[in-house]
Amino acid sequence: MITKKKVVIIIGAGPAGLTAAYELLEHTDFLPIIFESTGDIGGISKTIEYKGNRMDIGGHRFFSKSDRVMDFWKNILPVEEGKGSSTDPAQTDRVMLVRNRISRILFSGKFFDYPITLNGSTLSNLGLISIMKIGFSYIYARLFPIRREDNLEDFFINRFGKQLYLTFFKDYTEKVWGVSCREIKPEWGAQRIKGLSVTKTLLHALHQLFYRDASLNQKNMETSLIEHFYYPKYGPGQLWEEVARQIQEKGGRLHLQQQVIGIQHQQDRVIGVKVLDILSGESTFYPADVFFSTMPVRDLIAAMGSTVPQIIQKTAQGLQYRDFMTVGLLLKKVKLQNTGHDKGENGKILDNWIYIQEKEVKLGRLQIFNNWSPYMVRDTNTIFMGLEYFCNEEDTLWSMTDEAFAQFAIDELVAIDVIDRADVLDYTVVRMPKAYPAYFGSYDEFPIIRAYTDSFDNLFLIGRNGMHRYNNADHSMLTAMMAVEATQKQSVTKADIWNVNTEEEYHETRNAKL
Repeated sequence: MITKKKVVIIIGAGPAGLTAAYELLEHTDFLPIIFESTGDIGGISKTIEYKGNRMDIGGHRFFSKSDRVMDFWKNILPVEEGKGSSTDPAQTDRVMLVRNRISRILFSGKFFDYPITLNGSTLSNLGLISIMKIGFSYIYARLFPIRREDNLEDFFINRFGKQLYLTFFKDYTEKVWGVSCREIKPEWGAQRIKGLSVTKTLLHALHQLFYRDASLNQKNMETSLIEHFYYPKYGPGQLWEEVARQIQEKGGRLHLQQQVIGIQHQQDRVIGVKVLDILSGESTFYPADVFFSTMPVRDLIAAMGSTVPQIIQKTAQGLQYRDFMTVGLLLKKVKLQNTGHDKGENGKILDNWIYIQEKEVKLGRLQIFNNWSPYMVRDTNTIFMGLEYFCNEEDTLWSMTDEAFAQFAIDELVAIDVIDRADVLDYTVVRMPKAYPAYFGSYDEFPIIRAYTDSFDNLFLIGRNGMHRYNNADHSMLTAMMAVEATQKQSVTKADIWNVNTEEEYHETRNAKL
């Protein structure tokens, strides 16, 4: 007698969805079926190819404090071991490179290390008066902290002092989110900044004077301070495309351009999904035993229909997202000048990315894909940059034609003296809707949505948009791994999934002060 396999429907083929499918096939008897609304693999972690040049949307360092995640990555793509080895990137494509992390801030026409370090360059760039203001401001914040952190501004000031916050955090953060830091909940800082502070930055700088860790074993270091990371030869999309290939090879199913538009449920269980074939316009109902969702929570609740309580529908509709646009810019050369450790061979810039804190431009960050991996660029005598803009779909920037937007971005780089217009060879534009779930809007009421979705025994929300949480890829993967364990009825509960990438100590302390 043949026993029919239980089916798990997974909505979305980003890091969380693909990890879930892979883990189900490796460790369970469940059959995963993935429905992805776009034609791409990897979500925001995909690699975009343009005329032989590759773009990493958002920039992805492959580093995690989780051995489980690191082992997953290395199992998919082995780490390079040196020239002449089986993992020599000159000889094979299936490889992870070991890369140095260099990122800086461009502010007032000068470069500052990121995260900020009080080295000679920083002191010289800021000047004595600014350094004294920052120092006194930090001491004041430590002696007289804001007792109740109601917003992101309070969070930053308590950890860095008001002067440093105003200098390096306020303008850039508001450029990213499009709202005042006073409108953003402090939980965003707890997740993204985590334990980083002036004290830890100084201790790290002192440590580096005497010892530099050249290995990937950086678990005791704040993520913002890591110095090395893994990176797929052809960008993050290469890894997720390989995961997708192995999923299908192991018997899993992956359907692209299939959008989940309806979720049918009865009492405390989801029984199936209605899926629209974007190419044909036809829709089909698919029943299953378990459901993993990585789709935006706002869309998930809408798909669950009119039987969802009105308060849940209203809260979901009020959830906000930040959209993302990138101009891929191919150049003969750049004008940026470097000195010391920032200067590569023939003066080439070594930064992976540069934060743009110049107030006169909307540009948020620029990546240099050559420095993520030299194999990302077809001609290594050229430079391929990614110019990143944060916006909303209703904004003027989003509605521009590709040509108009690319010219706008080029004008901004010229204005801040990064490039000469004559050095532009080519460009392309990529739009990513709902790239960042926002910690404002109706976010304060999100717990009622979580309670509602958690009430369905066989529905698991995982990943960044699936949980409306600004997770990195490794955190999204961990939520998927725990959801798989939950399907096996082991000790993991939905609470364990939600606890991934939360600063419990921070939340407990903050709640105690309310």
